[in-house]
Amino acid sequence: MPPASHPELQTLRDLIRYGVSRLREAGVALGHGSDNAWDEAVYLVLHALHLPLDTLDPFIDARVLPDERARVLDLLERRVTGRMPAAYLTQEAWLCGHRFYVDPRVIVPRSPIAELLEQGLAPWVEPDAVGTALDMCTGSGCLAILAALAFPDAHVDAVDVSADALEVARRNVDDYGLQDRLTLYRSNLFDELPQRAYDVIVCNPPYVNSGSMAALPQEYRHEPSLALAGGVDGMDLVRSILAAAPRYLAPQGVLVLEIGHEREHFDAAFPQLQPVWLDTEAASDQILLLARDQLAPHTATP
Repeated sequence: MPPASHPELQTLRDLIRYGVSRLREAGVALGHGSDNAWDEAVYLVLHALHLPLDTLDPFIDARVLPDERARVLDLLERRVTGRMPAAYLTQEAWLCGHRFYVDPRVIVPRSPIAELLEQGLAPWVEPDAVGTALDMCTGSGCLAILAALAFPDAHVDAVDVSADALEVARRNVDDYGLQDRLTLYRSNLFDELPQRAYDVIVCNPPYVNSGSMAALPQEYRHEPSLALAGGVDGMDLVRSILAAAPRYLAPQGVLVLEIGHEREHFDAAFPQLQPVWLDTEAASDQILLLARDQLAPHTATP
């Protein structure tokens, strides 16, 4: 059913207020770029009206035309009734100020590793000394692109098992003009990846445990389960990654790994490891760093 026309909604302020009410009334699940209904409503309204996403104040009391109002209401209604993440509706996601194309072939970019890459992984890594970097489980390619921007002298490889995901990643690599510095590989983890030693490996693998997968809100069910599900304890792919990583790390190389809310399961699966836990503004106990010499004695055998 098409949304009501609501001619009483005359300004951006009216539409945003309506959007907040509609999102809250419907109980939509957030977390794909916004963590509150106000930010989500503002984003959808500004996107629908082709206005700058960082410039609300000059326009907030501007009157909208009937066709503009219809576009906003249609977008809000699709967000509510379809429970589709906003990023899929707009086909874009923003990470640390960088725009990436997305669609349901990939999960919506939201990894807090992005914040660490924006800082060049300092103080654990010297950005100018990084000559090779790898993004394992690249999805849309967002972390690989951010790594290429963070390490200007590095060649970056990016790996995913999904051909569909790599099509999205290719579009983003092309958008950023990084074809000469960023190579995409289709591979089941390290299986088809040429042997080389990386100074930095970043990885946001599927890590959601089976209990959490069963309880995911509808919005998250639009994302490919291949990119989310990590087995009973969430550690299925993490085990394989940690086993193979030492063979692909330079002597002073480091692995930066995201495990979400699975620290309890990680500690149980790898009691011998003593990683450095890297906190960001958005996450605590969700990202860990391991040096090659920490991994090699324990996990070199798959």
